[in-house]
Amino acid sequence: MTTLIVTLITEPADASALYDYLLTADGSSVAEQSRAPLALLPMAGNVSDVVALVPARKLSWHQVQLPKGSLGRNLFQDGGALRLRAVLEGLLEDYLLDETAQLHFAVEPQARDDVPVWVAVCDRAWLRAALQALEQSGRPVSRIVPEFAPDSLPDALYVMGEPEQAHMVFSADGAVTVWPLSAASVALLSWPESSSIVAEPAVAALTEQLFKRTVTLQQVGQRRLQAAQSAWDLAQFDLVNSSSARTWKRVSESVSNLLRAPRWRAARVAFVALLLVNLVGLNAWAWKEQSRLNAQRAAIRDLLISTFPNVRVVVDAPIQMAKEVAALQQASGASSGRDLDVMMGTVGVLIPANTTPTAIEYAAGELRLKGLALKPTAAAAISFMLKPKGYMANVEGDALVVKQVSEP
Repeated sequence: MTTLIVTLITEPADASALYDYLLTADGSSVAEQSRAPLALLPMAGNVSDVVALVPARKLSWHQVQLPKGSLGRNLFQDGGALRLRAVLEGLLEDYLLDETAQLHFAVEPQARDDVPVWVAVCDRAWLRAALQALEQSGRPVSRIVPEFAPDSLPDALYVMGEPEQAHMVFSADGAVTVWPLSAASVALLSWPESSSIVAEPAVAALTEQLFKRTVTLQQVGQRRLQAAQSAWDLAQFDLVNSSSARTWKRVSESVSNLLRAPRWRAARVAFVALLLVNLVGLNAWAWKEQSRLNAQRAAIRDLLISTFPNVRVVVDAPIQMAKEVAALQQASGASSGRDLDVMMGTVGVLIPANTTPTAIEYAAGELRLKGLALKPTAAAAISFMLKPKGYMANVEGDALVVKQVSEP
């Protein structure tokens, strides 16, 4: 899955604006990295996921304690988003310079109302315009992630940008803080010697000169890959529907491309051929099984008719054959498992000692021994031992009922 990570520009977009972007196939290595106008960015048809990266300078971070019940199960459905936004506006109104109606809010992933939560804030009009520009260029965004989040800043200071406009990003009281890189800022910050400094190659020399220590180098692409793996998604509140629409549009475009693009012609032909082969194979297998079943039925029917010539119409061969065998046994005087004496002899050896029935009833191959009053364990044992002999036994009141169900 190829992912396109686009860093949103901080100024209003125009046709000549350059966007930093990178492509990754596995999320851990950079396949391509460059800067290009919007029209020359890799197309959505060539990538499976487009991630928008919001620069740290465009976000402010605030930690608030939400009232109980603010975060429902359907947070961004059924009016839950409106209620939560109203709560956030009330909590943050005194800490923001702009009107809350002009700002976009996003709460941290897996937020809970029993502990303080982080809230990211940025200019709503700027963010919507940046996303709309990407969508109109055929690159709908599926996720919006911050360049830095509170949980992504361990005890380290990051320096990035160009030497003329370099800036520092670090954690202050847990929040993401951005300062310009200058001698005055460095003196005011007094960054501890025990804490590391990470700098991009373009500003590494300037950083070492100002801080008077060695810094750790980090490529721009690796930092943006780490940001794209964040659990944060700033597409919340009024951007949820837009995000869903962008995702569905991207999916529909991919499907349409798969169905019509010439480069997918071989795949389409192979898929249709595979479908036809499976369809023919299933029909052949079903025909073979049906033929085998019909042959078995014909063999049973022929066996019944050849053994009992007086049977003219075959309806249910096994049942008719059992009846004919029983009739022959009765006519010849041979005993069968349905006879009273045979059943009494079989059951009698299994009944517990000193247990005698008060009455015996026999009708249509069913033997009923009354007055036994067997315990459940004894009745279960009798039933278990009779089953291999072709009999079924059950208790009805104080009677043991036995009947033949099959030949042993």
